[in-house]
This record gives sequence, structure tokens and C-alpha cells, in this order.
Amino acid sequence: MRLTAGQLMERRRGSSTGAQASRRRIAWTVLRAGGSIAALVAIYYVLPLDHASEPTAITILIIGLTGFIILVAFHVRLIMGSPFPTLRAVEALAINVPLFLLLFSATYVTLATLTAGNFGGRLSHTDALYFAVTVFSTVGFGDITAKTQTARLVVTGQMIADLIILGLALKIIFGAVKRGKQQGNPQT
Repeated sequence: MRLTAGQLMERRRGSSTGAQASRRRIAWTVLRAGGSIAALVAIYYVLPLDHASEPTAITILIIGLTGFIILVAFHVRLIMGSPFPTLRAVEALAINVPLFLLLFSATYVTLATLTAGNFGGRLSHTDALYFAVTVFSTVGFGDITAKTQTARLVVTGQMIADLIILGLALKIIFGAVKRGKQQGNPQT
């Protein structure tokens, strides 16, 4: 079947409109994820983490990790129902991984404030975030180390959770992308 010049022009206009919508959707996703990350980091830096007890810090970490799991489940549902499941998955990872790292960072700040010996000295918010990221990335420079049993147990918990995040969570999220695409949403 041959297309007329008018039909070709209409298809070109339609594809450029689709590309425009796609660029807008990507920009909106980047803005939403960036705004979420900025909000999480801002909250982390303004929290008075130096006024909690050790049991409170651990309880907050457990509650935070429970909230993290709920957020991942929420994102999986969004991914499966989205017309753009891959884009939603990227957004989910961009929000969930920083949240996960900030939860542990907050715990490290609190533990270091409670007992200077937990990490060999006090940790600023930035020091704790740096330490959480080095543990997450398995780099472990050694400039900040867990010194007490409590600190070592929390760091060990992060290491185990890191493996779960890298393995299970990624599998779940990308499985949701696959299911979303199979449900008739073949776009990005």
C-alpha cells in the first residue's frame, strides 16, 4: 500500500508529537525523581539525629526499612500498570536506593553521636552518608570503620540488605518491567 504525501506528513507529525511526549515524560520523570532525592537529602541533613538513644535509632531504622519495602512494593505496582514501565523502573531505583542509603546514614550518625567509639569518632551527616555509600558499593576505604559490636551489627545488616537490594529488589523491579511490557505496554 502506497501512502500519499499527506499521509506521510501526518505520520511524521504524529511521530514527532509522540517523540515530544516521550521527551516530556522523560523530563517529568527526571524532575520527579530529582525532586524526591533532593527532598530526602534535605530531610536527612535537617534531622536532629544527635538526640536519639541506641534503641530508638535501631527502631527507627527497622521502621524505615519497613517503609522502604512498602515503597518498593508500591513502585512495583506502578511499574506493572505503567504505559512506560522501564521509565518507571528507573525512577523507582532513583528514589529507593538513596532512601535506603539515607536510612543507614541516619543510623550511623546517631550511633556515632551516642558513643564516639562506635566509629572511632563522631560522624557528620556527610561522613555517615559517605560511609553508607562505601559499604553499599563494597569499596570500604577503611578510613571510617565500625569499632563496637553494635556498630558492626548495623553495618553487617546493611551489607546483607545491600545484597538483597542488588539481587532481589532489582529482579523484582525488572520483572515488573517485563510484566508491564507483556500486558500491552511496550513503550519505554
